[in-house]
Amino acid sequence: MSALTSIVLASGNAGKLREFDALFAPLGVKLIPQGALNIPDAPEPHPTFLENALAKARHASLLSGLPALADDSGLCVAALNAEPGIHSARYAEAEHGSRNDAANNQKLVRVLQGQSNRRAWYVAVLVLVTRHDDPQPVVAEANWFGEIVDQPQGANGFGYDPYFYLPEQGCTAAELDPALKNEISHRGQALQQLLIQLTARHLVTAPSP
Repeated sequence: MSALTSIVLASGNAGKLREFDALFAPLGVKLIPQGALNIPDAPEPHPTFLENALAKARHASLLSGLPALADDSGLCVAALNAEPGIHSARYAEAEHGSRNDAANNQKLVRVLQGQSNRRAWYVAVLVLVTRHDDPQPVVAEANWFGEIVDQPQGANGFGYDPYFYLPEQGCTAAELDPALKNEISHRGQALQQLLIQLTARHLVTAPSP
């Protein structure tokens, strides 16, 4: 298998696109958003992050004929039995009729009212397939731990970031410098794991330190 030069990113999320672009640029790998190829979103009927990520990667690869990278991620809250989890992007969709970060955050704060346990963690599962029927997908997973606060802080990031407080950093994910976030976030950690595997299989060349 030759080194990867172009990968279809199986996502239409603008925030994820920005983060992945920054993370893949040093590798010399071109990321092509699936929307640029008129590839629709894949169904996500599965109960786990891994199954949904794999389905999205295979879907994008099948319709593009190119290697594809998919990310399935979400926020898990201890007091809510790890919800919203795989439903994070559509947490308030039934109430508002569309996927909306502001509505999701408002619902999260509302259902946590009166809860003293604010522990939460972001999950990221990355799956890369070199072709749609790849028998050995590359899989990486990571968690990022924090707490949920009632008032938004910061203007960077997306999703639940303004409400995801990081005690070790003394700020929310939305207050982090983007470069630092790319290094320590769930997605950044998972990508580093993915890079190790891709390098070992000679699919990419790691950048010089």
